[in-house]
Amino acid sequence: MDRLEYYNSLLKDEIVQRREEGCDVEGFAASAASIAEAEAIYNELQALEPGLDYEEPSTLEAIRAERPQGQRRMRLNLSADTLRDKVLGGWLGRCAGCQLGKPVEGWPYAHIRVFLQNRDEYPLDNYFAQESKRANGEPWHVTGSLDATRERINHATRDDDQDYTLMALVLLRQHGKDFTSDQVGQKWLDMLPYYQVYTAERQTYRNLVEGYTYPESATRWNPYREWIGAQIRADGWGYITPGWPEKAAEFAFRDAAVSHVKNGIYGEIFMAAVIAAAYATDDIRECLETALTEVPRQSRFAEMVADCLRWSDEVPDWEAARQKVDDKYGHYHWVHTLNNAALVLLALLYGDHDYEKTIGLAVQGGWDTDCNGATAGSILGVMHGAHRLPEKWIAPLNDTLVSGLFGLHQSSIRALADETYQFARKIAL
Repeated sequence: MDRLEYYNSLLKDEIVQRREEGCDVEGFAASAASIAEAEAIYNELQALEPGLDYEEPSTLEAIRAERPQGQRRMRLNLSADTLRDKVLGGWLGRCAGCQLGKPVEGWPYAHIRVFLQNRDEYPLDNYFAQESKRANGEPWHVTGSLDATRERINHATRDDDQDYTLMALVLLRQHGKDFTSDQVGQKWLDMLPYYQVYTAERQTYRNLVEGYTYPESATRWNPYREWIGAQIRADGWGYITPGWPEKAAEFAFRDAAVSHVKNGIYGEIFMAAVIAAAYATDDIRECLETALTEVPRQSRFAEMVADCLRWSDEVPDWEAARQKVDDKYGHYHWVHTLNNAALVLLALLYGDHDYEKTIGLAVQGGWDTDCNGATAGSILGVMHGAHRLPEKWIAPLNDTLVSGLFGLHQSSIRALADETYQFARKIAL
């Protein structure tokens, strides 16, 4: 892709982003004849006023001003051993859920369902096999990471979802709990290979290299600023703030704001707060309702959470609820925050507190399957603790996590969890 083609692709996506924000983009050209023209069109798009009837700020002060009353810190009564087990459960649950979704990343729900049904394996209850059969008998292979299929999995393979969880530890090692958004950006440049970051993170990386820091790093030529990239970075901040959803949300904000705005930020804030709450209660709904009080009450994200909670009361089965998500949020890109967060919430609400069922629902729902499996697995992992996670899912990981971070190619998952536990004790207890 040459330089002009690259800018035109961003321009096309920016028009979509601005339309989703309620801007009138009628008449805007999705293709420019020169980079200078593309810049001019882009600047005009940036000047448009959103037309949606929502309040969606992107600073921590404004977000807190728009959130409802809530339980900012929850009563926590955990022994040291139980806390350590829950932290490990989060790490293991996340790694297994991520591996489950990797082979079919980007697949729509209908394709996943047929693939599994042709093997008599629907609903999903095991790591994906490498091959199924089409209706005409021809082989049908998974398109994602073969190393995460049941025939070959022997560790947690490298994935950006897990790289960012590890990155949280790296930031805490160097800067402690007072890390800043600028330090997050600098650490990306220090440790993340450019081609191992995607969508909003890749655009942010380019901005950082060119000297643009927070908050411009999130907005300059970044049409992916409300996509899922921040939401997948939530877990580390939830792990270190047991029972303290407000602090989890604060840490998550500092991380998210480097690359995202509005609902992109809210996704990370919300999921970090859910994880923090999962230390204090086994009630899924309480976790979700508590986390909901950390995001602006009149945002699209808050509306989506309310939708999922209501649908879980009104609709008896997951398939019907998933169709409601598709009807209302299916027009978003398959790696957007809103539609994928909805699938995670449905998996939690219909998963019956069962780890296997929950990650299975999160992944078989389609779209960003590795991200959704990882997030759902992380939440249930913290809630249940490592001792309650089935060996079927955990044993194939062989206590090994591979990452793309410079100097951290391979780590013991248990060692990472133990370090995380130490930070949790220091910060939150």
